[in-house]
Amino acid sequence: MASAAPRYAPPDPTLPKPWRGLIDGTTGYLYFWNPETKAVTYDRPTGPPPPVAPAPAPAPAPAPVQQPQYHHDEMARHRDPPERHTESAGNRVQNAPFADHKARNDPSFEQRFSAGANPAPVPSTNPAPQADNGNMSVDAYRKKHEITIICPGREAPPPFMSFQSTGFPSEILREVQQAGFKAPSPIQAQSWPIALKGSDIVAVAKTGSGKTLGYLLPGFILVKNLRHNSRDGPTVLVLSPTRELATQIQDEAIKFGRSSRISSTCLYGGAPKGPQLRDLERGADIVVATPGRLNDILEMGKVSLRQVAYLVLDEADRMLDMGFEPQIRKIVKQVQPKRQTLMFTATWPREVRKIASDLLTNPVQVNIGNSDELVANKSITQLVEVTTSFEKGRRLDQILRQQEPGSKVIIFCSTKRMCDQLSRNLSRQYGASAIHGDKSQAERDSVLSEFRTGRCPILVATDVAARGLDVKDIRVVVNYDFPTGVEDYVHRIGRTGRAGATGIAYTFFCDQDSKYASDLVKILERANQNVSPELRAMVGRGGYGGRGPRRWASSNDSYGGQGAYGSQTRDGPSFQSSFNNSSSGNQYGGAPSFHTTVATIRPVALQVYLPVAALVKVSAFMIGSIAALTVVVTVLGAGALPRPWGSPTGKMHHDGDETTE
Repeated sequence: MASAAPRYAPPDPTLPKPWRGLIDGTTGYLYFWNPETKAVTYDRPTGPPPPVAPAPAPAPAPAPVQQPQYHHDEMARHRDPPERHTESAGNRVQNAPFADHKARNDPSFEQRFSAGANPAPVPSTNPAPQADNGNMSVDAYRKKHEITIICPGREAPPPFMSFQSTGFPSEILREVQQAGFKAPSPIQAQSWPIALKGSDIVAVAKTGSGKTLGYLLPGFILVKNLRHNSRDGPTVLVLSPTRELATQIQDEAIKFGRSSRISSTCLYGGAPKGPQLRDLERGADIVVATPGRLNDILEMGKVSLRQVAYLVLDEADRMLDMGFEPQIRKIVKQVQPKRQTLMFTATWPREVRKIASDLLTNPVQVNIGNSDELVANKSITQLVEVTTSFEKGRRLDQILRQQEPGSKVIIFCSTKRMCDQLSRNLSRQYGASAIHGDKSQAERDSVLSEFRTGRCPILVATDVAARGLDVKDIRVVVNYDFPTGVEDYVHRIGRTGRAGATGIAYTFFCDQDSKYASDLVKILERANQNVSPELRAMVGRGGYGGRGPRRWASSNDSYGGQGAYGSQTRDGPSFQSSFNNSSSGNQYGGAPSFHTTVATIRPVALQVYLPVAALVKVSAFMIGSIAALTVVVTVLGAGALPRPWGSPTGKMHHDGDETTE
C-alpha cells in the first residue's frame, strides 16, 4: 500500500536551524528533516546539524514500516527481520531480531534500545570508578541504597545515578523533569541499564519504590526503535494483579509516553469490553492488562501477542497469591519465546522463584534491601496499638481529629460490611467513601477520583486496594482491622511514604491477632521501629484464646466493634464499659448474659469458664427443643388439631389451589 505524502509540522522556533518538522502521512508520527544534509530522524535534534552524508536520500520521508508476520511454527526461522525505518540517508539502523535467550549480551540486541536514545552511549559493563552524582562511587551508591545484584558469570552495569546519564531521548527526559523527579530511585537507577542491555530482570523491591517507571521507560525506547505496526498487536505487555494497579500503570504510560507518541490501552474486568476492543483495533504499542480479562479477549481472537518483545509481570507475588498462575502461563504461551521478560515483586517466596525460573532466561536479579526477609518501608513511622474492638472507634476518631484538614487517610478493614459501616459513620463528620470488591468499576473509579483530588479525603478500603493503589500525598494509613498476614500488613502501610516521602501507619492490634505478634515484631525491628511492651507481652504468651472459642463471640465483636460511633449495643453503655479495662473483653465479647462476670474473671480462668458456660447453654436449648417437639407430636397423635373445613380427606382447598397438609 502506497504511503501518503508527508506534510510540514507547525513551525517550531526551538528547533535548531535548518531542521524542519514533518508529519508522516501514513502513521501520523512526527519526525525531523534537515534540508541541507537530507538527514531524517525521529529524535528531536538538540545540537548542530550532522555532517553531510555521502549518499543523500532522494526523499525526506522515512522508509515505510515493514512488519514480519510471526507464526508459532516459524518463529525460530525469523532470525533477520527487515529494517524498521531509516534514521538518516547514510546510516541505516539495522534492527536486531527478537532477543535470542542464548545471545542476550550480543551488541545486536542492545542496538534495539540504544538506536533511539540520545547520542550518549549505553554505559559499559565495566563500572566507572566515580559517579556523576556527588562524586559517589558505584559501590558507595549501592551500599547506601542496599542494592545487591545476582548475575553469575556476568558483571552488572553501573547504576544511572542521574537522569542525564541515562541517554534517554530528550522528550522522555522532559516529561520526567516536568514530573518533578530530581534523580532516579534506586530500583530505577539499577534496573534501567540492565533492561537497556536486553537482559531479563527480577527486581525485588518494596512498594512505592518507583518500579513502574523502572520498566516503562526502557519499554518506550524499545517501542520507538522497533516501530511495529500497533494494529498488529502490542510491542510491550504489562500484566497486573488488580484493575486499580492496571489503570494506574496506564496513567503513567500516558503521562510519560505522550510526547513520544506512544499509544497504550488498559484491559481489565468489571468494565465493558467494547471500548477496550476499539482501542485494540485502533492499535496500541503498550497493553496493560489483568490476566483474566486478557485471556477473555485472547479467546475472542481480538488481540495478537505475536509482536510482544517486552513482557512485564508487575507484583508477581500478588498475582500468584490471587491464583493467576495458570492464566499467566496461558498468556505467556501466546508470546514469542524470543522476548525480554521483567518481573517485579515485593517478596521473593518459593512460588515466585519457581515461576521466574520457568518464564525468565538467565535473569539479572536486583534486590533493594534483603530479599529473603519481608521488610517494611523505613520512611514510614509504624505505631502499633494493642487495644480492644470496642476501643477502635474512639481511638480512630482521635487520630482523625489530629490530622490537618484535607489530609488524605486510608483506613483498612477486613470485611466489606465493616468497610461500608465505617464510611457511613465517618461521612457524617469528615467525608469518607468506601471501596471493596462489591463495588462496580464505575463506583470504584468515582471513589478513587474523589480521593485523589481531595474532594473526599478519607478512603475506607478492604485489601482489594491494599496493593497497587498509588495516590500521592497519603499522610496516614490506619489498619482498623489487622490483615490475615504480615505480608498484607506491609503492603497496606506501603500506601504512604511513597516516592521518598514520609508517612505514619497506625495499627489496631487485638487479642485475636496475637498469632501474628511474633512476625509483626520482626517487621517493626527490621524497620527500626519502636515495639511496645504490650505487643512484646503478646509474643511471650502467644495470646490467650487467639485461636480458641471465637465461634462463641457476639456479632458486636465479629466486625471489629460495631458499637463505635454512637450505635447502640444490646446491653447499652454498661455492656461496653465493662470491657474497657479488660483485654479479655475483645476476645470474649460473647453472650451478654455474663458480661459482668467476664470483666472480673482472670484470663486463665476464662479458658475454662466460657466453653463450659456455652456448653451448658447449648444443652439447655437442645433439651427445651426436644420437650417442645414431644408436646407437638403428642397433640398431633391425639388428633387435637382440627382438619381444614370441608376437607375430611386431608386436602385443603384455598382459592382453587389444591395442596397437601
